[in-house]
Amino acid sequence: MSEEINDSYSVDDIQVLEGLEPVRIRPGMYIGNTSSGGLHHLVYEIVDNSIDEAVAGYCNKIYISINKDNSITTKDNGRGLPVGIHPKTNKSAVETILTVLHSGGKFNHKSYKTSGGLHGVGSSVVNALSSHLTVIVHIGGHTHIQEYEKGKPLYDLKITGTTKQKGTEITFLPDDSIFSTTIFNYSLLENRFKELSFLNKGIEIIFEDKRLGKEQINTYHSENGIEGYIQYVNQNNITLNNKVIVIEKQVNGYDINLAFQYIDDDNETISSFANNINTHEGGVHLNGFKSSLFKSVNTFAKQNNLIKEKDESIISEDVRSGITAIISVKLAEPQFEGQTKTKLGNEEFKPIIEQTIYDELMIFFTENKEYAMLIVTNATNARDIRLASKKAKEIAKKEKKSKGQHNKGKLTDCSSKIPEECEIFLVEGDSAGGSAKKSRSRKFQGILPQRGKSLNVEKKDRSKVLASVELMSIVNSLGTDIGKDFDISKLKYHKVILMADSDSDGAGHICTLWLNFFYRYMKPLITNGHIYIALPPLYRNTIKDTNFYTYSEEEQIKFKKDHTSKKITEIQRYKGLGEMDEVQLWETTMNPETRRLLQVNIDDDISANYYCTLLMGDVVEPRRDFIMKNAKFFLNN
Repeated sequence: MSEEINDSYSVDDIQVLEGLEPVRIRPGMYIGNTSSGGLHHLVYEIVDNSIDEAVAGYCNKIYISINKDNSITTKDNGRGLPVGIHPKTNKSAVETILTVLHSGGKFNHKSYKTSGGLHGVGSSVVNALSSHLTVIVHIGGHTHIQEYEKGKPLYDLKITGTTKQKGTEITFLPDDSIFSTTIFNYSLLENRFKELSFLNKGIEIIFEDKRLGKEQINTYHSENGIEGYIQYVNQNNITLNNKVIVIEKQVNGYDINLAFQYIDDDNETISSFANNINTHEGGVHLNGFKSSLFKSVNTFAKQNNLIKEKDESIISEDVRSGITAIISVKLAEPQFEGQTKTKLGNEEFKPIIEQTIYDELMIFFTENKEYAMLIVTNATNARDIRLASKKAKEIAKKEKKSKGQHNKGKLTDCSSKIPEECEIFLVEGDSAGGSAKKSRSRKFQGILPQRGKSLNVEKKDRSKVLASVELMSIVNSLGTDIGKDFDISKLKYHKVILMADSDSDGAGHICTLWLNFFYRYMKPLITNGHIYIALPPLYRNTIKDTNFYTYSEEEQIKFKKDHTSKKITEIQRYKGLGEMDEVQLWETTMNPETRRLLQVNIDDDISANYYCTLLMGDVVEPRRDFIMKNAKFFLNN
């Protein structure tokens, strides 16, 4: 029975939420969502407070651990949270910070010149969304402690003893009644901490996993800052020059840090940060870098007669071909905008960063003429490839039109022509593709079987990619084209679902090959959230003619343990998609109401680029070392 709505609307209907109640009722407003993304955001909020201490010059070591009970502990050697009584709240400053929204020391610039956390909601939100939180503060020769449950203090802040230490330690356990998952991903957190160590040179970040079967500890530290980051990312690539171009300037209160290097490749990888926040949507600092880089390279080329008047002009994209770059800025009052609030919008900053980078690059090019000439040659080569590719494409388009060929492989299309409601399954093998065609909903699900393992596009030139029948069948089916000609407005399916066997060969290797292709040639499909991985079951358990599916060894063990009182009449372990009949494939893997899908996204473009090169590139030794180091963790997941 639906809830009855009262037609009257008066003062009695106005609800006032106090303290941290709004956070627990509407957590998505504060952390984005209550799934994995929001869960990990809790860790970032607490760690960012320690990073702000480091940026301010009061902290050089941060320790983070995932504990055995899946709680998180963070410790730093900063100044320690203030412990005195706050005059407005009549509570300790510690309790005020942890229980009052929009409280903290980052609204003026007396305690922090710049900060990643500007709204004063970080610590209090983490407290509100934790079933238990403990804070320990070492300050003024004493150790203070206070505990909370679901954001409410269990007792006042108290002194437990004397100490020579200084800093803050927080341990929190996310509330499983709020989050859909409370299992932390070590690799995801590791990438962020590694990133922070490069963005804040000199700081030491120690990250430990204490969970049974997943024990490991790693330390991240860089004395070279983002220059070291570029060297780390490009260590398995052939570079045009071993030297990383670095600019570090302070102008009008703005800190500008830039590092870039070119590799023997036509991909462009640029990450931008503002106050340590990854500005995925870019902004004025990224646009300023791009425009000043193009202007300086073009100016140098013309000054040295490296581009003749009769030559076709180079464009900004040509200059960025093969570049790996990081632009990191720090400013007192960042203005974040965009769909996910990760786009820097300080318009007054744009002319400053453009002029600063242009001037510094012109000085560098004058002092390093041979290096500058390499960059110009790289840009003109990119221009020639771009023009040749455009010409070849026009010829191919004419031939295709005259022959009436669509080259969509074995696509079985859906009847709907509305992209927002359509999805396409890339299916491993003709056999599984045949089953998927019989299982699908004809209205909105298209099926494109892929024969065997697709081409490894890493380090392959564009001509080989264009010659791949399997890959081009994907491109033509989606309708978007690839590379610099990619046009997301022409996408025919808003869900592109990768469906492979759940073994290491299928879900591991084949999906990785597909993902690498999308990342290198059709990246907006990933960044706009259109790529998904289907998660077929690993086991089918039958109890009294009813099927129950589990999707991992861990789930299967738990299922058997939970059903010891019932007789499981049959257990089937699927070796591949082809072992499922049409009904089973539909209800487990294709039915939107019951299936499991994993959406693919890019949290860190620099790390994504590094791992693509590591796992799919030509250099064997680093890949073998990575697999040997991490194999046990994959086996335990």
